[in-house]
Amino acid sequence: MRHYKAYCFDLDGTVYRGDQGIESAVAFIQKLQREGIEPFYVTNNAAKTPQQIQQKLATLGIEAPLHHIYSSALVTATYIEQHFPQVKVQVIGSDGIRVALKEKGIHITNDVDVSVVIMGLDHQVDYTKLATACIAIQNGAKLIGTNGDIKFPTEQGFVPANGSFVQLVASVADVEPIFIGKPSPIMLEAIATEHHYCKNDMVMIGDNYQTDILCGIRFGCDTVHVNTGVTSTAQVRLQEKQPTYCMNSLSDWE
Repeated sequence: MRHYKAYCFDLDGTVYRGDQGIESAVAFIQKLQREGIEPFYVTNNAAKTPQQIQQKLATLGIEAPLHHIYSSALVTATYIEQHFPQVKVQVIGSDGIRVALKEKGIHITNDVDVSVVIMGLDHQVDYTKLATACIAIQNGAKLIGTNGDIKFPTEQGFVPANGSFVQLVASVADVEPIFIGKPSPIMLEAIATEHHYCKNDMVMIGDNYQTDILCGIRFGCDTVHVNTGVTSTAQVRLQEKQPTYCMNSLSDWE
């Protein structure tokens, strides 16, 4: 297999499941670091801030610099700043998206009179939050999801991810949501631009074909699918566009 300058790792289902690290991935990342290669972390999870992601990786034995952590929350905040300047937004989400928006100076309110409804994973989501979002969108607000993931793996099994809640609201309000995270190549484009890599220097590694692998394919870099999370190798083999490599786990990398 080729050697790369920029190894871009998905997190949920690739590096860890819930709070449990995937041993083969942690060992592979540590091996890269011993060789002087600092990986990047490209996650659709908008619930955590980069600092919280950094802390979680540290508990698994991975020391990750903040400027190598790219989340859909950061990309979404930049998108709102560029496309909806000076507007009020309603947010369903956790620390990651709320902090990212506040750092851009974006006005967050619980009112239904807003221009945009932004949805990221919210572990405290309830009927009232979802109903308020539906009403705001029916009043003309745009619906933007930090990502469209339907499920993600935990130690016990699969649980609902942000996309499942976005689709619920979209169905009620009868709109098509805008999704910002993977498979959009925006985060990989940011890594290439900010760290001066060519596409041939980069590889996207992930477990979810519909997000991670398609992100890499759309960006134009090599991709590695690992059979440790959402999409099985058997399911990947049925897809028209194939990843560059498929492996059971990162311990198979040679």
